[in-house]
Amino acid sequence: PERAVGMIERGERTVIDVRTPAEYAEAHVLGALNIDVESDSFDALIADLDPDEAYLVYCRSGRRSAIAADTMEKVGFTDVADAGGLVDLVRAGAPIE
Repeated sequence: PERAVGMIERGERTVIDVRTPAEYAEAHVLGALNIDVESDSFDALIADLDPDEAYLVYCRSGRRSAIAADTMEKVGFTDVADAGGLVDLVRAGAPIE
């Protein structure tokens, strides 16, 4: 989590919250995009992203972020980091809104 927070603070990656819109509305990393990995539109939404850019994905506990990172890599994304869960990111100092 500390490494991920450093990436967030330096603006090195586009941050994607892969939780549901309701979870995202409760709290999320400052500036994070919300693309629900369990929605039917996940594949279409990530297809709109540049696969050569750097991304950091997170969820609540780490299960969904692992799925999202794996899916993104399988469709050609070259630089995806799995930051795990929001709780751990917050404990490590991630800015939230």
